Amino acid sequence: MPTNTAAWIDAPYADFTVWDSPYPVASPTQIIVRVRAAAVNPLDAITQSNGRLMYRWLPYPAILGEDVAGVVVSVGGQVTRFRVGDRVVAYAVGMEKGRDHTAEGGFQQYVAVEERLTAPIPGHMSDTDAVVLPLAVSTAASALFQADNLSLAHPELDPPRRRETVVIWGGATSVGANAIQLARAAGYVVVATASPRNHARLRELGASHVIDYRDPDVVDKVVSASRGTVVAGVLAIATGSAEPCVAIAVATGAKRVALASPSVSFYDQPRRGGLSPARARLLGRLVIRNAVLQTTCALRGVRARFVWGSSLMDNEVGRMLWTDYLPAALADRRHVAFPPARIVGHSLDDLQAAVDLLRTGTSTQKLVIALSEDAPGAR
Repeated sequence: MPTNTAAWIDAPYADFTVWDSPYPVASPTQIIVRVRAAAVNPLDAITQSNGRLMYRWLPYPAILGEDVAGVVVSVGGQVTRFRVGDRVVAYAVGMEKGRDHTAEGGFQQYVAVEERLTAPIPGHMSDTDAVVLPLAVSTAASALFQADNLSLAHPELDPPRRRETVVIWGGATSVGANAIQLARAAGYVVVATASPRNHARLRELGASHVIDYRDPDVVDKVVSASRGTVVAGVLAIATGSAEPCVAIAVATGAKRVALASPSVSFYDQPRRGGLSPARARLLGRLVIRNAVLQTTCALRGVRARFVWGSSLMDNEVGRMLWTDYLPAALADRRHVAFPPARIVGHSLDDLQAAVDLLRTGTSTQKLVIALSEDAPGAR
């Protein structure tokens, strides 16, 4: 049996350190993937910065990481879609409640992933391109299609042209870019917000209108762009997006807002334990802003709910996305990997620097570790 290595967080707030990890054993519904590429997400940085404030069930030492791509090395007895040697991209769910927090954490050389959260990588796509997808596309799909979020119609190979609009605030984010493509694949008109430098690219991805989110009249312009259609829902991505998205919903008559980001930045606190003044201020702002937001929603008949990306794991949206939609859509280039990968290391030892870089802001890029066979942490 091969040896395995992982990037661990030994205790809340600690740096990643690389040491041995047990070689994972596939359950009947799982596959074991030799990881060739892993991407970092804001969720990894936030978990490291917040200790047990989130993910209270996560034991330490912990293996984080959600986005993996690589080669199948073994399959469980009930697996039918993959065989040894296939290149795949997968959503690793080791951080979630009730999962195997060691075997299913993405930041390791060999990882166990569920077949139902895995898609084949087509020949024209590299591992590092594909690995930008899993958490972002899963969060986008959960927000758009789950019954407790926007509850939109699912994508189709030949979707009808609907006279309904979906508003996506933060279209140039990884979640936003995937949401634009998914909504268009379901036949909706998409109105998105983004910085002007990203407008042309978002139109290529399927947005009909793109508006500068920093424009002082952005809410009015989004409402104007949506005029003549029914606004089926609003997806709020990025810090500070909740309030203008609720205002858009009120103005357009939309009844549902999906919130993919908290109203405050969890980076704005020291990475250590204890109730520091910065953490106290952050938590105070979070409670107050959420209370005001939900009061506004209750008074105006709008439902605003937070999105949990892994919630599609065991429902029809997960099957639609990972089994029905992504394999075909990636193969025929109907769905493209965005934002582009920026390779920032070739070893698990490079993960801490990658997460630190993520905290500084990496707009329209996904930071990726491309694991080479002979690199430390990739032996």
